[in-house]
Amino acid sequence: MTDQQTQPQITCRNLWKIFGANPGRILQELDPALSRAEVQQRTGHVVAVKNVSFEVQKGETFVVMGLSGSGKSTLVRCISRLVEPTKGTVEIDRDEIMAMNQRQLIELRRHRMSMVFQHFGLLPHRRVLDNISYGLEVRGMSKKDREQKASEVLEMVGLEGWGGHYPRELSGGMQQRVGLARALAVDPEIMLFDEPFSALDPLIRREMQDELLKLQAVVRKTMVFITHDFLEAIKMGDHIAIMKDGEFVQIGTPEQIVANPVDDYVRAFSEDVPRHKVLTARSIMKTDYPSVQANEKLESALEIMERLGVPAIFVLGPDRSYLGILEKEKALAADSTVAAETIATNCAPVSPDALVETLIVRAARDDLPIPCVDGNCCLGSVDRSAIMLALDSQPASQPD
Repeated sequence: MTDQQTQPQITCRNLWKIFGANPGRILQELDPALSRAEVQQRTGHVVAVKNVSFEVQKGETFVVMGLSGSGKSTLVRCISRLVEPTKGTVEIDRDEIMAMNQRQLIELRRHRMSMVFQHFGLLPHRRVLDNISYGLEVRGMSKKDREQKASEVLEMVGLEGWGGHYPRELSGGMQQRVGLARALAVDPEIMLFDEPFSALDPLIRREMQDELLKLQAVVRKTMVFITHDFLEAIKMGDHIAIMKDGEFVQIGTPEQIVANPVDDYVRAFSEDVPRHKVLTARSIMKTDYPSVQANEKLESALEIMERLGVPAIFVLGPDRSYLGILEKEKALAADSTVAAETIATNCAPVSPDALVETLIVRAARDDLPIPCVDGNCCLGSVDRSAIMLALDSQPASQPD
């Protein structure tokens, strides 16, 4: 996962791909209001990718999610020009790949980009180690060096000791690990995944997802990951693009999409998502929870709690630094001339990025509001009711 925004490594602008006898003419004459089905019925052409624009930051995993036929696989192939876009621009580190000649494209694919497909595509007559080192062999690397590199990557994907075996001797999950190792061996800047785990059994699929997440934490590659599985998308992606009929319907973080689906199409995907595993404290916290300064007298603090009907109040220092929480019962039993900070309880704060699921036990055990603190600055509070609402499997409908 990315820690901060950087210069985008992949930039796609107004990308189109139309299949048919005369895609250029059709694009010029196309009425943008027509649906994909209407275009196909009237012209015999298929709009696979329709005016798509997005950026992928260096080191992040960008997931494109959509149903079968949505255009996601065509899109990922347009990035590497395995499929030629009809119109638009694709930049890799500001290098315009649409302007590259065949030699430059080959260099791009050999040295800067790797692709992992749903079907492993391993060479059956080559040992595992030779499959992994194939890209290095094409580059002209010596046998000794490429076998050493292949062995290192083989260990990285958890297949140490399997280098001398043939693909037929491996399970499906192991074969996909070999495919992943082959892509990693050339040390690419960018990795493109086209539904890489779709053919695997559910348990092995989860294991491979976890394996890739662990690898990504180490190698920090820029990844574009294609899937039709929304649960896989929210697990793998820093950002997700939901695709329908060749267009992007919504782009956002997993949390943004689950919390605020833009329409019924996106909302349908998120219906079965365990929201507490995706939403964070930031998305459900109240930013207006009452507070007092550290030197505030208890009498004043009690008046505020009484007026607002709350059982506790936050005690803050300069610049909204969090110092503790003042409970009404303790304040009533104390000397009313004492400053609020004197008897404030050190109620442990949580990060705004803490998942809601990590707060459930605490909320069940203690009805006090949970302070949400970034650095030492108090941003808001999370209470039991907010957590209960977040457990609701149905996202809130957006107003018309």
